[in-house]
Amino acid sequence: MEGIKRRLFTSSISPTMVFLSLAFAILLMLPMASASRILVGGSKGWNTNFNYTTWAKDKHFYNGDWLFFVYDRNQMNVLEVNKTDYETCNSDHPLHNWTTGAGRDVVPLNVTRHYYFISGKGFCFGGMKIAVHVEKLPPPPKASPIKSFAPTLKGHSILLMPIVFAIGAAWDSFIYLW
Repeated sequence: MEGIKRRLFTSSISPTMVFLSLAFAILLMLPMASASRILVGGSKGWNTNFNYTTWAKDKHFYNGDWLFFVYDRNQMNVLEVNKTDYETCNSDHPLHNWTTGAGRDVVPLNVTRHYYFISGKGFCFGGMKIAVHVEKLPPPPKASPIKSFAPTLKGHSILLMPIVFAIGAAWDSFIYLW
């Protein structure tokens, strides 16, 4: 009897609950697994004398990705502009100023369209501008059909998972009270 009381007070979370919580958390994270954080300029960062057009040419940017700008916060900035201002390096009327002052700015690419970014203060003329086209995420590849000679549980598969969980819960209760 003493062992049961001690076990009740020392173990308040069952292993089944831990497993179910972890499985639920993994399921919640699955839709976000396709997004990427893309470091603009790679190891060079957001800097002068770098060709961002060449850098971005072979990359794909998808809806849900983020652009990560790393730069000298005391000198440069990140401005989203329209196509005309991008081509002329005009930073007078940006669509959005993504500069937070930390020199590490994250821009969400959450709409399928063209995005244009420049650095003001004359740095755009030194090459600090990038245009990206955000695409829809491609559909996942279709799996080829698996030909197997093993018997299937077509009608019984609906009941299989609840039965497995019921057996696991009963076993856990048995072990917990033993």
